[in-house]
Amino acid sequence: MATTTSAEDTLAPLFAALGLGPKALKEATLNKKVAATWEEVLKEGGVDESTTAIDPKAGTALTELVAATAKGDGNLAGKREFVVKQILEGKIKTKPQVAEAVKYCRENKDKQVDEEFVKGFERECGVGIEFTAESLTAAVAEYIEKIKADIEEQRYKGLPATLVAIKNTALKWAPAGDLKKEIDAAYLKLLGPKDERDAPPKKAPKAAAAPAAAKEKVEEKEATQEISKDQMFVTGFLAGLHKPGGNEQIIPARMEEHLKATGGKVYTRFPPEPNGYLHIGHSKAIAINFGFARYHGGECYLRYDDTNPESEEERYIIAIREIIEWLGFKPFKITHASDHFDRLYELAEELIKKDKGYVCHCTAEEVNAQRGGKDNRGERFECKHRNRPIEESLAEFRAMRDGKYQPKEAMLRMKQDILGSGNPQMWDLTAYRVLTAPHPQTGDKWKIYPTYDFTHCLCDSFENISHSLCTTEFINSRESYDWLCNALEIYRPQQREYGRLNLTGTIMSKRKIMKLVDGGYVRGWDDPRLYTLVAIRRRGIPPGAILSFVNELGVTTTHSNIQIKRFEQTVRRYLEESVPRLMMILDPLRIRIENLPADHYEEFDAPFFKPNDTKMGTHKLPFTRIIYIDRSDFRETDSKDYFRLAPGKSVGLLKVPHTIRCTAFSKNGDGKIIEVVCHYENDVPFKKPKTYIQWIAEAPQAGSPVPVEVRQTNQLFKSENPNDNPEGFLADINPDSEEVFKDAIIENGIHEIRRRAPWPEQEGEKDKSKIGPESVRFQALRVAYFAMDSDSTEDKIVLNRIVTLKEDAGKSA
Repeated sequence: MATTTSAEDTLAPLFAALGLGPKALKEATLNKKVAATWEEVLKEGGVDESTTAIDPKAGTALTELVAATAKGDGNLAGKREFVVKQILEGKIKTKPQVAEAVKYCRENKDKQVDEEFVKGFERECGVGIEFTAESLTAAVAEYIEKIKADIEEQRYKGLPATLVAIKNTALKWAPAGDLKKEIDAAYLKLLGPKDERDAPPKKAPKAAAAPAAAKEKVEEKEATQEISKDQMFVTGFLAGLHKPGGNEQIIPARMEEHLKATGGKVYTRFPPEPNGYLHIGHSKAIAINFGFARYHGGECYLRYDDTNPESEEERYIIAIREIIEWLGFKPFKITHASDHFDRLYELAEELIKKDKGYVCHCTAEEVNAQRGGKDNRGERFECKHRNRPIEESLAEFRAMRDGKYQPKEAMLRMKQDILGSGNPQMWDLTAYRVLTAPHPQTGDKWKIYPTYDFTHCLCDSFENISHSLCTTEFINSRESYDWLCNALEIYRPQQREYGRLNLTGTIMSKRKIMKLVDGGYVRGWDDPRLYTLVAIRRRGIPPGAILSFVNELGVTTTHSNIQIKRFEQTVRRYLEESVPRLMMILDPLRIRIENLPADHYEEFDAPFFKPNDTKMGTHKLPFTRIIYIDRSDFRETDSKDYFRLAPGKSVGLLKVPHTIRCTAFSKNGDGKIIEVVCHYENDVPFKKPKTYIQWIAEAPQAGSPVPVEVRQTNQLFKSENPNDNPEGFLADINPDSEEVFKDAIIENGIHEIRRRAPWPEQEGEKDKSKIGPESVRFQALRVAYFAMDSDSTEDKIVLNRIVTLKEDAGKSA
């Protein structure tokens, strides 16, 4: 029978003594292990119904302590009682202090709680550091004086870096809000109000002025993003992870063996299942696992979790490896869960011999009933096979191996805690099941295959992983992860969980993307309108922009549901300073300059970057009697609010010294304008035009213009959540998700840009033999950012729009 005793009766009067209300009590008793930890902590602190006069802050601090230890290393190697008393004595009061206290105890788990230990504890946890309004002002003034020269050089752009650096000083114990106000005041006193030197690099579009506070917030965020490409490892979730050797073992000798094998280095792993293409959410996992190891001078494995041969394909294995390399990471080793099948089988037998595993013949419905039926709300009970003799389970397991049973007729289950635990991951999970499919790596050798729940933690152990980092969907799995390693008495890595990355406005489900592909809604898994990483790559988004995006978001335990437009903002900002610029015409309209001779030819030296900025080199731009402009840049009927070309009106040509004035135009039989006649105004005093337009000359001798096909992709779905459409996500597809311009042209500088790719040069694209056409990136002036598509050939260039020039894309008059 499942345990029915409630912890509420026990904890209610104790929570009242701590000043914790009903909500806190309810949260504490939702999980059996948390409730048990609360009882232990309060007992260690001597808190009972008669306890009075406890500082209300103690209850909050104890809540943090319980959360930190309920699913971790329990009593902090016997030092939790010490921390509890420090809290009740008012020495540890805040969440940061509790976090430092737990960290200090874990890092010093082998030390006795003596005078030296206490001194170190108080120093690291800020015990006794109090700030009055006056002392905080003085402390900030002293700190600002020390870094005065840096502040004067960087001005307000250095403010976020100061706020980060200050966390390494005693000021980190000051109230965060008060500290920020003092820092702001100190900056204002030293620098005065913000001026043009503090403006963002790009001039803001003309619009209603934003409130000053909002403007400062945006500028501060942009400056923060410039601090470091490794900011995600310096602050937040990843900064608080244990050091190698900080994960306790049920057998201490296992840690000694681990540290000897690793030399105390960080070892992580990225463990994808090779049953589909990775998506944008996986980029965060790749950046975290490979980046964390690299930041700490360690190594990261690429380990394929290939335990389900029915859905795994070689094309996915290759695609995963290529994407990791494209993002700029090199695996320490490439391994497969299947590399360990022999050892995993041996440990499965060992589990049975320890009476911690048994062979079960129940159906899926019967197993579900054992776990409480629908929604797991019913009474839980043990499987009838659970207590069969060890030798019988061992014989049955070998029979499974030898092919006696068909799929679903037998399975090996772990003998966990189906009655006592409130965690479904402890309800006798399946360790092995029968599958008849051949395996890509091992062929027909095996008829049984281990599950993820059995394989993952053991492979982590085999590979001496120090930090097993995964998303919070697996937070309940931490208990079963630890249980299995401890049951087999092997080295136990430390699992920690971070929040997943999701983009709204798209879908990432493999099953649903398959429907899009099979239904012909997209060209394939790499269609630039999708957010698989192969699609993002084909679209032309640089790997560095993706890593910048992940770094900007930071790493927390909260899921990130980010709008596509925010992702594109990062991409746009990344491209702005790193790709060359060209003129491109989507819908060409022929211009004949009447006062230039038919053989007129001259060249202008045009920078690939901004005007007068030659850091990306220059190219020769031909100018002849016949040029082409975009059809949208001409209007046959003029108006006061229109500033481009119209009859009798002059307009400037980018990079050309004189303006042109429309004198006539002609149409075909369908009424479509086919040519505009203009006068080159080199014979009149120059008058600066109100606007300049782009153009491309007809100059066969210079290979101009270059014909291209341009695909302007928009968001594939109409809404932020396609799955909410009552008719299904396919009914939410945007009919205008792609616009194709088959007759577009571009200036001949595209050939040199193509020859010099990748743009920008970066870690994942330094090997010229591995770069793809998408590395040919550029900004089409006044249009958007583009990259070359894989459909391109030597004779035909196809371009994909990467992102628009600005979020509210659209050509102004």
